[in-house]
Amino acid sequence: MPLEIPVAILAGGLATRLRPLTDTIPKSLISVAGRPFLAHQLELLRSRGIRRAVLCAGHLGEMIQREFGDGAAFGVKLAYSFDGPALLGTGGAIRRALPLLGSEFFALYGDSYLPIEYAPIADFFHRSSRAGCMTVYRNEGRYDRSNVVFQNGEIVVYDKKNSSANMEHIDYGLSLFRAAVFEKHQAEEKFDLASVMAGLVAERQLAGYEVRERFYEIGSPSGLAELENLLKPGGGSR
Repeated sequence: MPLEIPVAILAGGLATRLRPLTDTIPKSLISVAGRPFLAHQLELLRSRGIRRAVLCAGHLGEMIQREFGDGAAFGVKLAYSFDGPALLGTGGAIRRALPLLGSEFFALYGDSYLPIEYAPIADFFHRSSRAGCMTVYRNEGRYDRSNVVFQNGEIVVYDKKNSSANMEHIDYGLSLFRAAVFEKHQAEEKFDLASVMAGLVAERQLAGYEVRERFYEIGSPSGLAELENLLKPGGGSR
């Protein structure tokens, strides 16, 4: 069933860990199983009911627009919001894109491939009556460094820089917000999404939705190789 809520795809980073691949193309256009990564991402979004996405683009973003246009070929209406001369950070990029996103929206990291259902997360978010919702996964340090303390259904700590032994969960890569969270910031202000979510944790305004399916990503060479293996013909299930 189609969802009315759009997705902000955060695709403006420099992708330094993937150089030299990303010296000449943005991360969204990196080939995975013979196709640009964004093609796989959009097809997965459509299969989960998403019909509208806003690509928050920075480094070489115009190349993505030329390749994907309005998204019609993938069944997702695609709009673009560009950082401009200076990178705005993940939070600033969302703030700039608010006129295209509306009153509430998902935020998805541009290098994440997340085989989960979106509708239950939206239902949970609305029932929570909070300003934001983070999906978390019990990672226990397996696929990346865990950065969340999640206890009794609540996000107690979220810190991407400082690890602790009781961090068993990780930010899964998909969140949901009310636009008012970002309207507090000035237009063109540079700030990160992580700081926004840490602030919401402190205010007890960030709901936590635990997912069971593992995440995939192309933010690192090892992650790229793993997703390539999953999506190639005869690879794992999607």
